[in-house]
Amino acid sequence: MLFSRQWRAFSATKRRRRPVAASISDILPDDGTAGSLVGRVWRRGHLRGLPDGPSVVAVRSDGLHDITAAAATIADLCNAPDPTRLVRDTEGERLGTLDELRADLLAPVDLQPVKAAGVTFAVSLLERLIEEHAKGDLSRAEEVRGELNSLIGADVTTIKPGSREAEELKKTLLARDAWSPYLEVGIGPYAEIFTKAPPMAAVGYGAEIGIRSDSDWNNPEPEVTLIVNAHAQIVGATLGNDVNLRDIEGRSALLLGQAKDNNASCAIGPFVRLFDSTFSLDDVRRAKVELEVTGPDQFRLRGQSDLSKISRDPTELVAHAMGNTHQYPDGMALMTGTLFAPTEPRKPGGHGFTHVIGDLVSIRSPKLGTLTNRVNHCEKIAPWTFGVTALMRNLAARGLLG
Repeated sequence: MLFSRQWRAFSATKRRRRPVAASISDILPDDGTAGSLVGRVWRRGHLRGLPDGPSVVAVRSDGLHDITAAAATIADLCNAPDPTRLVRDTEGERLGTLDELRADLLAPVDLQPVKAAGVTFAVSLLERLIEEHAKGDLSRAEEVRGELNSLIGADVTTIKPGSREAEELKKTLLARDAWSPYLEVGIGPYAEIFTKAPPMAAVGYGAEIGIRSDSDWNNPEPEVTLIVNAHAQIVGATLGNDVNLRDIEGRSALLLGQAKDNNASCAIGPFVRLFDSTFSLDDVRRAKVELEVTGPDQFRLRGQSDLSKISRDPTELVAHAMGNTHQYPDGMALMTGTLFAPTEPRKPGGHGFTHVIGDLVSIRSPKLGTLTNRVNHCEKIAPWTFGVTALMRNLAARGLLG
């Protein structure tokens, strides 16, 4: 059965936040600070009178330690010969407890572009086809779902992408004039890889996350996000919310950029967990990601995405995104997709799920902690102004560029 699918004002600082209530134990992984956790905070009030700005921090049992002197950016850290050892061997300056600094958390990526893989779970492939065939019309979703189940007539969840079986299904559907770009990337030889956000555009824990006011059908997409260095090696992972405007994407696959890359539409966090003796790629492969949406209308939605059901291994996705044909000298963050596509009606008699302003979205995985954000319209969230140029100037003013 198909699993129905602050940014505080950067006056040259950060985007506006609304308070998000959560205990520290909820933010951290189940094993607390046992792993190698790193992140970014907006550091304020330097004793030496230096400008406020983003700092790379190590998360330890006694709080957050500023290790920016050893790695000016998360990209620098992840491209180090041994990121975990660098974190372990750098004491850094203790800035305070996680509770004290929670409102200053930033997305734990900086110079890395945020890429995303689409239609990576065959179990959610049908939902993408529904968007396409319904032309973004939420009221037709159930009707189209039934039509497609009958038309495809095969359990796509058992088909390996690029296999002979996939090619035979393609021939059959082409003969019926039923082939689709979503089927091509879902079961074909090439994975869909797109840009979710440019460097520095992602928001972190506690920030508002954006949907466009001209979208009436949209949803969160809870995803494990791989942290990849410049050599295409996965060095850790975090959580991400690949917010999707289903009505806009459904009108045409060519509108993917309009549906995916908008102001504050990409949340990542709370921290990057680097690979070490407590966390490995196999933990990523087994990861379960839980999602809860709590609305101001008392609506509550819960769901789960299980990475063990992914159609392509995380290493295969990285190979499709980065290699001889495409390099990322600062590394990249790669969202791995989700099998979660909510269809539960938001209101009695409604046609399906969509966000309302004020929704609180929490995404949790036992080894990665919890990413929580509140929904607002992109146009009402403070515009993104602190980019790569501002970061370089800020780091230089703080004496952090060697």
